[in-house]
Amino acid sequence: MAMKLVEAASARRVLRWQSALTRSRGWVCQSCRSNVAVASRRFSSEPPSTPDKPYYVTTPIFYVNAAPHLGHMYTTVLADVFKRWQTLLGNRAFLCTGTDEHGMKVQQAATLAEMLPKKFCDENAERFRELAQLSRVDYDRFIRTTDPDHVEAVEHFWFLLREKGLIYEAKHEGWYSVSDECFYPESQLVKHQEAFTGAVYMASAETKSKVEWVEEKNYCFRMTELRDRLLEFYDRNPGWIEPAYRMNEVVHWVKTHLEDLSISRPAQRLTWGIPVPGDPSQTIYVWVDALINYLTAAGFPGWAPGESHKRGWPADLHIVGKDILRFHCVYWPALLMALDLPLPKKMLVHSHWTLNKKKMSKSLGNVVNPLYAINRWGVDTTRFYLLSEGGIVDDADYNNNTLVVKYKKFLQWGLGNLLGRLTRPKVWKLRDIVVSSFNEDETSRPLLSKTLHQAVAEFEHALSECAPTVAKRMESHNPVGAIRKVLETGTQLNEFLSQTQPWALIKSPDPTQKAAAERVVFLVAEGLRISGILLQPFLPDKAAQLLDILGVAPDKRTFAHTVLRCDPDYGVPRSDPGTSRHDGLFPPLIEDSVVEFSGSVKNRKKATTTDAIVQTEE
Repeated sequence: MAMKLVEAASARRVLRWQSALTRSRGWVCQSCRSNVAVASRRFSSEPPSTPDKPYYVTTPIFYVNAAPHLGHMYTTVLADVFKRWQTLLGNRAFLCTGTDEHGMKVQQAATLAEMLPKKFCDENAERFRELAQLSRVDYDRFIRTTDPDHVEAVEHFWFLLREKGLIYEAKHEGWYSVSDECFYPESQLVKHQEAFTGAVYMASAETKSKVEWVEEKNYCFRMTELRDRLLEFYDRNPGWIEPAYRMNEVVHWVKTHLEDLSISRPAQRLTWGIPVPGDPSQTIYVWVDALINYLTAAGFPGWAPGESHKRGWPADLHIVGKDILRFHCVYWPALLMALDLPLPKKMLVHSHWTLNKKKMSKSLGNVVNPLYAINRWGVDTTRFYLLSEGGIVDDADYNNNTLVVKYKKFLQWGLGNLLGRLTRPKVWKLRDIVVSSFNEDETSRPLLSKTLHQAVAEFEHALSECAPTVAKRMESHNPVGAIRKVLETGTQLNEFLSQTQPWALIKSPDPTQKAAAERVVFLVAEGLRISGILLQPFLPDKAAQLLDILGVAPDKRTFAHTVLRCDPDYGVPRSDPGTSRHDGLFPPLIEDSVVEFSGSVKNRKKATTTDAIVQTEE
């Protein structure tokens, strides 16, 4: 009876959608389906945008079989930066993150913990939610695959695939990895020797995860029928995946390894998951279940005709790690194409964080605990390090010493020192200089020396290029380049201040010298104000504190205000600028962990790369 209700509800939705979300093709005989798939509507990776569509960015949802690690924090912080960037531009944005709670790995982990699967998931999902909150991730939906609306979305998606004749029953056999939750063709396997035990076993060539031979009856998705459409889509949208070279991996996989996809598992082997509608003897494959979360968060299947965009679909940016490239860039577009649903606009595939050049692994005991890192360095310092050093193209190696060096150079001695030099001197009042700079005109302005005039002009031009350069890098999905540009600007501002020495010029009885000093201070203040605005997506707390100390009003912190001489009202601190380097914006780190910028030890010991490491579950 329950199954009939599900099918009736799904059928009503299909009728409601036919004019808007799907292109009705009528009944097609089984032998013709392959040809129809090729001739079907083509997709663009950049569908026309509409004013009422929010910018939709996602992280992958994370397995709850183990505690969160630094890689999870990096992915969510990356997504947060892109969401906050859109907000800075004045656009509505929606960020979804969450947890993947079904599948064999979770079932086995719950058994080992001697807990019921749901209770196990409840406890561990909360750890991921806590990490997102402590990382200052401004998410709009923390989705769990055990959420009732997600279960409904998966059941409905399955119903639509079945109605299109794209699911069939078969005896399936092959090499299966429980760790990766997928089958591998024999061409993708190698003999692998366990480092600690010396045991030799068959493993995935890519992940080195152990595989076992499985023979079972399950349901399969006719993914091979979509091979030509996938390849055509990749060909027409070469920039769909970034970095671009990842597209070559995807195309190669589709050309050489694509098979129909096993999308269920026998319930006798896997009970923890969503049962196949109408067949409780089978459980829906965890990756089909997981991928649909992006639709669930966007309101699927409850879209009114023609209004899927109002909840964000298609996603503007999926952020994933390189280890789940195939699932997101082959399986996911194939599933969406099967139902004629729009594809996500962009896939950003980042590399991994390593430790001592080795991939982090719980079994090796070399996993960086992000909660320890946040507790030790502070959330914005940890975000700064991840975002400025993180690897999109190549893996990045976590090192506490490097973090300390970068912190001192760009934050403590960079932006922090600059803010103190600007707001603490007794020889000038920043507010008076701002007012004077907006009140003066060309006729009353004292002439600067030729050398200083040229230096000021060149620096004004450099500052005018800062925001456009950052914007261009963000549009190119290069947050590393974007934050580095802001930090480099801070370094240049400090150098400009040191070279011109306005604190000496302003004491001169010569009005020209005093005018020169005020021009320099104002220009540096403008550069710092613009830098603070641009830093908001990256370091939300510290950027807000910086702008408060400068006295920038909350309604004048948008991207539109990142141009010179657009805010005449700042200069009166909204919070205390402090009196020394110890109570400034970026105070010195813990004394026994300080390393000089040159690399020499300043105090009792260096920070070590293992200070923020947890080897196993607590």
